[in-house]
Amino acid sequence: MIVKEVKSGLKDATAPIIKVLQKSEHIKVIVLGFKKGMGLKKHQTNVATKLVVIVGSINYTEGGASVIIDSFEDMDIPVNAPHAVEALEDSICFLIQG
Repeated sequence: MIVKEVKSGLKDATAPIIKVLQKSEHIKVIVLGFKKGMGLKKHQTNVATKLVVIVGSINYTEGGASVIIDSFEDMDIPVNAPHAVEALEDSICFLIQG
């Protein structure tokens, strides 16, 4: 029910909603919910990560380049690469780490 919680929480959200869907010794799956215009400022990860857009559209920025990732598309996020994301419309994404 975590994905449903994120979706229903978006209507009143003033910041991205971030919830862990699954976590084990080798993998972590995070659900991210964004209203249009919300995002995550430049940051980096120290583990292999895949961003999967389930609903909506995300602008992914890394090293001066931007890529639009739409529903049902995915992208690998390089380890230690500074990047940022912004929702172009209300969006729900999975981050798969490990």
